[in-house]
This record gives sequence, C-alpha cells and structure tokens, in this order.
Amino acid sequence: MNRKQCLLAATILGLSFWNVAHANAAPTTTDTTPAGKGRATGTAPVRRAVTPKVTPAAPARSHRAAPVQTEALIVTGTHAANRSARQSISPVSVVTAATLQRSGLMNIADALTRTYAEINVSAMGLDTGSLTSSIRMRGLNPNEVLVLVDGERRHTTANIYADPGPEFGSTPVDLNMLPANAIDHIEVLEDGAAAMYGSDAIAGVVNIITKHTDHGLNMSAQTGADAYAGQGWGYQVGVDGGTKILGNGYLHVSGQVYHADHFIANGTEDHRLVGYTPPGADADLYTAKAGGYQPSAGSVDKFMSTPEETRENLLINFGKPITQTIDFYGQITYAHRHSEGYEYYRTPDVAALPDGSYLYPQGFTPIETNDENDYAGELGLRGRDLFGFDWHLSTVYGADEDSIGNKNTANPTLLAAGTFYGTKAMAEQYRMAQWTNSLDFRRNFLIANTVPVVWAFGGQHRLETYNIRAGNAPSYEDGGTQGYAGLTPQDAGAWSRDVWAAWMDGDFHFTRKWEVDFAGRFEHYTDVGNTENGKVSTRYDFNKRIAIRGTISNGFRAPTLAEEHFSALNVSPNGAGGLLPTTSSAAASLGAVPLKPERSTSESGGVVLMPIDGWHVEADVYQINVRDRIVEGGTTNGAGAVDAIEKLGIVLPSNLTGADINNVDAYYMANGASTRTQGVDLKTDYLLRLHQYGNVMLTASLDLNRTRLHHNGTGANGMQFLTAQNIAALTTAYPRSKLILNALWTVGRWDVNVRQTRYGETTDLLTYEDWEPSSAQCPNGGGSKQYSNTCFYQFKNTPRWLTDIEVGYRISDAWHVAVGADDIFNVRPRRVPQYVNDLGATPYDTDSAQIPIYGGYYYGRVNATF
Repeated sequence: MNRKQCLLAATILGLSFWNVAHANAAPTTTDTTPAGKGRATGTAPVRRAVTPKVTPAAPARSHRAAPVQTEALIVTGTHAANRSARQSISPVSVVTAATLQRSGLMNIADALTRTYAEINVSAMGLDTGSLTSSIRMRGLNPNEVLVLVDGERRHTTANIYADPGPEFGSTPVDLNMLPANAIDHIEVLEDGAAAMYGSDAIAGVVNIITKHTDHGLNMSAQTGADAYAGQGWGYQVGVDGGTKILGNGYLHVSGQVYHADHFIANGTEDHRLVGYTPPGADADLYTAKAGGYQPSAGSVDKFMSTPEETRENLLINFGKPITQTIDFYGQITYAHRHSEGYEYYRTPDVAALPDGSYLYPQGFTPIETNDENDYAGELGLRGRDLFGFDWHLSTVYGADEDSIGNKNTANPTLLAAGTFYGTKAMAEQYRMAQWTNSLDFRRNFLIANTVPVVWAFGGQHRLETYNIRAGNAPSYEDGGTQGYAGLTPQDAGAWSRDVWAAWMDGDFHFTRKWEVDFAGRFEHYTDVGNTENGKVSTRYDFNKRIAIRGTISNGFRAPTLAEEHFSALNVSPNGAGGLLPTTSSAAASLGAVPLKPERSTSESGGVVLMPIDGWHVEADVYQINVRDRIVEGGTTNGAGAVDAIEKLGIVLPSNLTGADINNVDAYYMANGASTRTQGVDLKTDYLLRLHQYGNVMLTASLDLNRTRLHHNGTGANGMQFLTAQNIAALTTAYPRSKLILNALWTVGRWDVNVRQTRYGETTDLLTYEDWEPSSAQCPNGGGSKQYSNTCFYQFKNTPRWLTDIEVGYRISDAWHVAVGADDIFNVRPRRVPQYVNDLGATPYDTDSAQIPIYGGYYYGRVNATF
C-alpha cells in the first residue's frame, strides 16, 4: 500500500470515527441517490419489487422502530411485510442500482464484487469457463449461491466449468445476462436458506429486484478503457422506461447493448522460441532475440487475456389488476452474447501441411468462441382474501443455449494427412432449461389473541432438462482441433428430472421484543432422492439501539444435471483421456457411484447496533459445514482407463500398447470432500450532514473468511480424490479478508465517490511448468518437478489495496455526467515466477479470487432521466 492509498484510507476511517463525536439525530438512508423512481407510485401496484411471493399483510407487532421512509424494504429471507434490512431476523444487505453504477464497472457481477464484501470472482477463467461470468460467495463454489430474480429461482448457464480449480463443475447463474439498467436494487441474504428456497442456498441468496414503474424514461451511456495499457476498451448503452397500458396496467422495458475488447496481460518470453529456428523461407517473419527468435507480429496473442464480448440484453415487466383482489403480471428476459477467448500460442510446425509448408507461417493462437442465447418467461397471479389467505400462483420457464466453437485453429493430424484444411470448427452445443410452477399462501393471525404470527406455506414443481450435442467431426477426431477439442457423439445426450417440493414457514412474535421464525422444506428429486431441511432464526430487540439475532439451519445442493452427465473425452494419435459421466457404466468400472446432494449445516449469530441516532453497525459471525462436496476424483491411468473409455464406444488408437498405455487416463466427479467455512461480517454506515457543504454518506464493510478441509475421500484406486493443489483451490484461493471503505459526498450539483478496497491474501499451489528443468527433483523422492501431480509451488498473492474515484455533475434535472477511475494507481496482482508460468502466457494466478488482472480503468458516463 503506497502513501497516497494510506492517506485516502486514513481519511475515510477518520471521517467514520469523527461522526461519533459530532453526530446529530438526523434520520439515515441506505443511499443518497434514489434507487429507482416510483417504487410505490403509479396506478399499478409495484408487485414484484415489493413482494416476490405474496402480497404484504399487516406487520406483526414489534418493538422495533418503523423504518425510515427512504430505507429500502426487503422481501428476501422473510415472509413478513414492511421489514427493512436492519430489522431483518437474518442478515440482509441491500445494494442499490446507484451504488452498482458508481462502481464504474459495466457488468453486474463485476459491479457487485467491487461494492459488496462477501462476493468475489476469479481473476481469469480457463478455456470456455472464461466465456461465462460467475460469482463466489464466502469462498464457496458458484453452484452454492442461489440467485433469484424478483424472488423466483433463475435458470443457470449451460456452459460447465470443466477445468480443475475452485469453480470446477459449476454451471452458475450468469448475472451478466440480465440488463444492468433493469435493476432497482439487489438484496443479499447472508445465511443458509435451503429450507426457504431449496437447493443451492448454502453460501447465501442473491435476489435481483427489477424495475416495475409505469412512467419515466432513463438513458445511460458509458465508455472506458485501461488507460495504462491502452486496451480493453468497452462501452455500454442502456435505455429503460415505463408506461401505463390497458388503463391501470403497467409496462416497463429495459434494454442494453454492451461490448468489451480483449485486455491482454503482458506475459514473459515464450521459452519455446529461445533457440527456435523458423521455417526456412519464413525467416523474415521473425525477429532475432537472444539465443533465438520471436514472431515479429501477433506475439502478444499468446499471453493471458480477458475475453472479447458483445452482448444485447432485454427485460420486460408488465402487469394489470384483473379484479379488486387479483393482479396479473409477467416478465420476459432475453440476452444474446458473442464472446471470444484466446488460447495459447502455437508454433508454425503444429500446423504442417502435406507439402512440408505451414498453414500458419508465423504460428497461431486458437480462439474459442461462444454464441449464446439466454431467455426466460414468467406469468403469475396474486390474490388477496381467499378464505383469509393471500396467495400467489406462478409459472417460469428459462433456458440457456451455448454453441462453442474454434476459429484460427487446425486439426494437426487431419491437416498433415490432407483430409481437413479448415481453420474453424463447431466444438459442441449445450442447452440447460428449467420450468418451475409454484403455488404459495400466507396469512396473518393471532395465537390466544396475544402472539402475532405470519404463517406461509406452498408447493412447487420444477422440470429440469440438459442437452449436449457433439461437435463437427474434425473438432474431435484424432486429437481434435488445437485450443479446444470438441465433444464426441459418445459425449452427447439429453437428460431430465422432476423436482417436487413442499414448504412451510411460521414467524412468531412471542413478545414485542422477541421474534422466532421456523421454516421447513421437503424436496423429492427423481434422480437423487429426498431431502428434508429446516431453519430456526430468532431476534431479540433490547431497545431501539441494540438487538441480537441468530440462525441455525441445515441445507443441501443437489448435483446438477451437468455434473451427473457431462463428459469430455479426447483421443489423439498417441493418447486419450478425459472426464467420464458419473452415471455411466464406464465411470462405475473405475469405482464411481451416483452423485448425491451436498449437505450443509450453518450457524450464525450477530448484533445490530445504533450507538447514536444515524449510526448503524451490524456484526455477524458464521460457520458453514459442507459434506459430500462434489469434486474431481478417481483419476486412473493405464489399462483401467482404456477399458473404461472403450465402454463408452470410443475406439482408441491401435498403437497404444506397452508403455504408451499410460498416456490414457480417465476421471469422474464424486462426493469426495467435506469443508468448514468460518467468518465474520461487519457493516456500518453513517450520513454525515455538513449543511451548506453537503452530505457525506460513509459506509464500511468487512468480510473475514476461512475454509478448511475436514475430509478427503478415497477412490477405488486407493488414491485420495483431492491433490494438494485441489485442496488449495477449495480452501485458500479465496481472499482471507475483504474490506470496503466508501465515502459519497454530495454538495450542490456535484457528487464525489471515493472507495478503498483491501483484498486479503490468497494462496494457491501451482504446477511446475515448462520453465522448470526436467532434472529438478521433488523432495523425498517425488520424481521430476516438471508437471508433477504431487509436488507444487506455493504462490501467495499478497494483500492489495484498490482505490476508485468518481466525480459527477448534474447539468440539469434530467442530465448527469460522471468521470471516474477504478484502480487509479494501476495495482495488479503479483506475478508468478517463470517456472510456474505456463509457456510464459499466464503471468498471474488464474484461480485467485483477488484483484482483477487489468489494472487501472478510466471511464466516462452520461445519464438522462425524463
């Protein structure tokens, strides 16, 4: 941390403590900028933005002070009405659209990461995993975070993360497939909630609340780039607005266009080209370097890079009262994305033509592509006073379709044989869909005329489907295309399952100060059986200034259809290997058993304080035990792997005999680990009123987090499922701490936002790559270090501070402009040593969920509201 960053951090902290001595009794807000006009205005009720399940009933009797008018009411983690985040029985954070926009980041996932302490993203995904956005909460896998949109479960991506690492096996909800300008605010439930919402709610719940107003027009445009490297340029243009329809109905449409270029992180010299003699006639295409040559043009393409992406997003909300007690509503979302990611640079000889020349005389960098369509539709009815019950009936269908391809590539074997000269290929297609139908009821009543109760119950059916289509033959035959080999016909298939659920929730106010909530849920999966889950939460308000709360619950995450059925087998002239589907006889022959749900037990406890009027503090501790975590395991080499792969109908090369048979390997997914995650969350805010000098909203949030491995399973081959490297990915690739200090100063027409973020240390075990001499030996007779699966290099990404600044000016009531800089001091992650930098192309730790690789980003934005 340099001197300037220290000064900024000290200034923000100093203002936070100064307010204690100079506080007044002024009311507070969660954000000085309105999150969305008309949350409670217009002729049409704001149904989805206020209650994702049922229409609010009268609030239960409580000792708590009524929420301030500008403080957001929440609908996540509770069935009670008129409840603010600070009154919640479980910890809930509210992140407004204005807060997300002031992050300066144009993607929802990135903006949430920069403004919310408990969520992070990995520095860089590998292969097709880099083409889909995913978030990690409390250090757990992206699959262990439940995402809702207006209270309804959102469908996931079909693009599975198939590479080893902390995101292995995940098919998360891609937040970026929603238009950012459709968001009113985001509610994050920081507690296990499977008893309320079902599978995946282990780390927490992210509920995206969208705009439903029947008036107004909002426009925004932003552009920016990495000012230090002069790359990564991008832009975003968005329009949203509402209107009345059919008399007292409403229609709100949000649309957005987004584009971002590659950001290429400068790597180190590719050692393959040290001493490399270029193909004779093509020598003029190379530049002499010490001891050898380097390509004169395009050489940066072999380095680590963020994907290029173009995306169009649309969200439509509509609704209308159809009787005095029944409202109709609907929602439509659609997004299209085209994204491209660089793979490693290939030397010219990889793509040799039959006549001895080369398809790419300068070498080439394969590019993975993804053309993706993501869509969903929802229809629902909300009713009141049905035998004293409020009710809600809904149906939601959503799907994600991915077409993965290669360009600027080649199939070396087919090319040398003269049977395929193409430079493009379709590698595979995925489709994941879910159709959910729900019916919920709720009623308020009194027990013995003294105990207010909110009683809610309901049922749900969900149909999930998953489809894989094989790639074009050249993408997988004889080793497949360079960069990314396609899926074979044996990998393809279609699968489905039904999920039936019933749940009940009772919220009891035994006294004006004491509240207890009991929730229970039963679910039946036609492929993995039954789950039963419960949750008990309680809160006691001593007075308006101090309250305590706690929760204990058990939860689950059912294996996804992709985890059960995805396979990726690759056959080359001198080897074969890949992931076997867990449900296949091939995997069973290696010891695989059908996957079962992950199980969790969560405990949390905290205190909510208001030491003086206007200053709020929340502190919560938590522990999450997860057993039967789904991990990579059962890796087998040699004859056993050959037999397993042949069971899938794959024909292996006839020359794989003798010692060459060890070039065949296979593995599968298994319930192979148990972990314990412990942490502390701290949040505080204060609105400092400076009268003629404006107002300063001071906020701070801190997440301390640690995950430990408690059990490492053993496969049928007698080997433990997780290597030391896999264990590090699960336990230490996530920051041990994250602190966000924010000061928003508004005065006159000006607004200035300063944010200091400190990311704690991450630790990964990296493979010794090509730079390490093959003669270097692991300790204790472990063999060669190079490519060892037992001997790794421990790499620590030391703590980093990021400083973000935005300055805005309101030109008129309608127009606002802002300029800003994220990571103004261009802080980057630590570079890895050369001997763990694969081909010089990965200068940073790709699995670390710490700071981004792209450094300083400068931008400008224009907003208009009519």
